Amino acid sequence: MLKLDRRTLLGAAAALASSSLLTANAQQAAETVSVEDLAAAGPLGDKILGSATAPVTIYEYASLTCPHCAAFHADGFKFLKEKYIDTGKVKYVLRDFPLDPLAAAGFMLAHCAGEGKYYPMVDLIFAQQRSLMQTDKPVDALLALSRQAGFTQESFQACLKNQSIYDGVNAVRQRGTEKFNVDSTPTFFINGRRYKGSLSPQELERILEPLLKV
Repeated sequence: MLKLDRRTLLGAAAALASSSLLTANAQQAAETVSVEDLAAAGPLGDKILGSATAPVTIYEYASLTCPHCAAFHADGFKFLKEKYIDTGKVKYVLRDFPLDPLAAAGFMLAHCAGEGKYYPMVDLIFAQQRSLMQTDKPVDALLALSRQAGFTQESFQACLKNQSIYDGVNAVRQRGTEKFNVDSTPTFFINGRRYKGSLSPQELERILEPLLKV
């Protein structure tokens, strides 16, 4: 099972707090990356929201313990889904980029949750992110949260001991780092162009509308 003790998480949180200063505001990098390379899914496959033929594709590299990621999913993502994903204008893919063992465990559980339950599990963890990060017993807290998604103690433990799921999650993170130079979360690729940091509804609209008029 993953090491999810308090000391490990506090160390990861300190490192995240330092790096998150670089992602406080959305910043567009100077380069784009190959959309064909981005489309290559990891060992566990992509969980796609929206139309496969949408004119705009967004890949978000996120960590479940990243506060900027949680802020985006509480605000920007809701706007994005209602206005662009659900209307067939945007295809969206969340890519696992865990910054610590708790985030890795969360992504593993999202993959184990069952058909159609990856994003609901992600939403649940983001909503409870602060309490999960502050508790002295993260395993117990994550188990209690997972029960809401239908896990038993046995299925919870089996998932976190599954080496292929663990390796699959880490493969996505490693490729994101090595192939696309992802070094902070959230990082977005919108039709291949990189945007770093949480995107507000207004920023999303400003980026997406010109792409939809092409």
